[in-house]
Parts: sequence; structure tokens; C-alpha cells
Amino acid sequence: MFESPVEKQKSGSKGVLIGVVIVAVLALVGGGLYLHYAGGGTTTTESAPAKVAPAPGQKADPVHDLRVVSAKMDKDPTGTTAVWLVEIKNQSQVYTYSKIAYETTYARADNSILAQNRGTATVTIAPGEDQNAQISDTLYPAGTAWYRFRILDASSSVQ
Repeated sequence: MFESPVEKQKSGSKGVLIGVVIVAVLALVGGGLYLHYAGGGTTTTESAPAKVAPAPGQKADPVHDLRVVSAKMDKDPTGTTAVWLVEIKNQSQVYTYSKIAYETTYARADNSILAQNRGTATVTIAPGEDQNAQISDTLYPAGTAWYRFRILDASSSVQ
């Protein structure tokens, strides 16, 4: 009539443990494959990358090679002059750019132009690098709804 109680076994704990082990093994294998194929675990004895010469007839194209990563416009402490903080990236593998000609545009909400200004940023950007430039521009026009900064041209030289 009285039977000895049977101990209950936790069947769920084995399943969780197996799942954790499988995830850990997959993570290790995936990490190893990533390092192997992405080249993260390899080392080279080269001290510098080989220089890339421009192809014959290839001309510098600063409008294409120079990309505005960010352009933030603010006002100077007096609140009258527009001051730009611009980050420019040189996507060329060959040319160094300097004396970067730019244009700023200030417009109303109806897209009519209030003011445009052109100038030159005196930064030099080597191939693959990016630089920040702080540019004091024109008087900030009242009624500005939007503004734009764009690159027009630059002086180039082969690195």
C-alpha cells in the first residue's frame, strides 16, 4: 500500500545544457572562419602598401573623389556669420587634393535662393584619408530654411 516515492528527474536541464554547448561551438567555428577568410588573423611582412600609379590618361576628378562625410553649419558667437564644420574624405587611391573649392547655398522654405557663396578650404587630403575643416562663410541670411555645402573643384597631385 505504501510505496517509496520516486525521485523526479529534471529533464529540461539537459536540453538547455546541450543548447548552450551547441551555440558555443557554432560561435567558435564561425569566428574561426571569419578570421580565416577575412584575413583578420594573418600577418604580412610588408611595411607599406604598394603605391598605385594612375592609369595612362586617367585625370584627377575631385568632385567624384572627394566626398562630404558630414557638413554642420552653425553661427559664430555674434550670431551673424555662418560657420561650417565639414568632414571630407578622399576616396582616390592615387591623388592628394588641396585647395578645395566649395559652394554654400542658403534657401527659403519655398526653395528660392537667399545667398550663395564660394570659397576655398585650405586643407590637404592624402589618398584614403579624411580631414575636418572649419570654414567661416558669409553672413547668415535671415529667413534661411535649409542650406547646403558642396565641393566644386580642388588642386590634385599624385601621391
